Amino acid sequence: MKIAFETLGCKLNQAETELLSRQFVEAGHILVTPNENADIYILNTCTVTHAADAKSRHLLRQASRRGHSTIVVATGCYAQRSPDELKNIDGVDFVIGNGSKPDIYKLLENTGVLKDLSSDRDNYSDIFPQNLRTRSFIKIQDGCSNFCSYCIVPFVRGKEKSLTADLIISEINRHIADGYLEIVLTGTEIGSYNHNGVDLKQLLERILGNTGITRLRLSSLQPHEISPDFTSLWKDSRLCPHFHLSLQSGSNSVLRRMNRRYNASDYENAVISIREVVPEAGITTDVITGFPGETDEEFEESLRFIRKTGFSRLHVFSFSPRPRTAASGMTDHITDAVKTQRNRNLRDIGSECIKSYAQRFSGRSMNVLWEKWSGGIWSGYTPNYIKVYTKSDENLSSRIISTKLLKLYKGDGMWGEINKSRK
Repeated sequence: MKIAFETLGCKLNQAETELLSRQFVEAGHILVTPNENADIYILNTCTVTHAADAKSRHLLRQASRRGHSTIVVATGCYAQRSPDELKNIDGVDFVIGNGSKPDIYKLLENTGVLKDLSSDRDNYSDIFPQNLRTRSFIKIQDGCSNFCSYCIVPFVRGKEKSLTADLIISEINRHIADGYLEIVLTGTEIGSYNHNGVDLKQLLERILGNTGITRLRLSSLQPHEISPDFTSLWKDSRLCPHFHLSLQSGSNSVLRRMNRRYNASDYENAVISIREVVPEAGITTDVITGFPGETDEEFEESLRFIRKTGFSRLHVFSFSPRPRTAASGMTDHITDAVKTQRNRNLRDIGSECIKSYAQRFSGRSMNVLWEKWSGGIWSGYTPNYIKVYTKSDENLSSRIISTKLLKLYKGDGMWGEINKSRK
């Protein structure tokens, strides 16, 4: 059968979609893109904002209209938070929450929708998409106990739980055997990873010591999780010099109302700690604007902090009240017009950050993992997460190639020229 997956939201969702897609492929089915006619369409939803909810509903309706015979499955955080909302969408056949997400294949098989065909196949290389072999997301942890005042995640992901180090290492080695060159470790709160006394630092040491992975990248961390002892691991060049360090606001008063576990000074010290060991590291972050009660002065304070820090990329979100969260009960909400303007201001600064950081490497040769081809142009990423574009008639997919960065391109990266003498 033809199976289409689509994923919204975080890297953890992407990791879980990867695992699901492998189950279907190994059972003999074929992966197709969401735009193709599929026998089964599976959407891994997000519910972190009302915009994510709306996009989930739109994609589910779109899938149900695409083909009368398509079976439509909704899973993920929106399905966990409000299954009845999704069940009421015409054309949605199954709504499966996060708790049962790993069992989707079995659930569909038990209903008679699927048949396991794996015994008819000798290998899967012909039906497993090549573009899934560039960068892989591997889940190491799930759940969050922080309960930031704006965040729905603890309610839809549950308590913190970590996978065993042996299981993670085994999964990484399997991905290496499949041809992956970069692994991204992901979870809801990976800095809290702890299984039988093994913390994140010790897990990284075990991965570096027991796998031959070419590149290892981490997803989001919190400022209080950064220490000189932790950053000392980046002496191993396989660890990508890229840190995604959640900020949310540069104003201490807003951070307190958000129930974050740090202040602006703590965040600044974390950045200093990173740059002392990895001076040219790319530091990306998330910022929420329009949080209840955010004054013009607090917003300007946040802008000053962002400019001072010198991020390499910003992910900007307008505040969206989520059910059951403390912030949803706050009364001093910011108007949509003000949120829109502040969002625009932050995105403008984000564009400046991308350009300023990328231009520091103009004229330098860096190793690029090439991933996607579109309209004759290839794109990929450096270890420090600069997006690079080039034109080539060769198939560059899943190859790491030394490339000279020449100039800014498309506002979000650099144009590169592949070196004739390649590393």
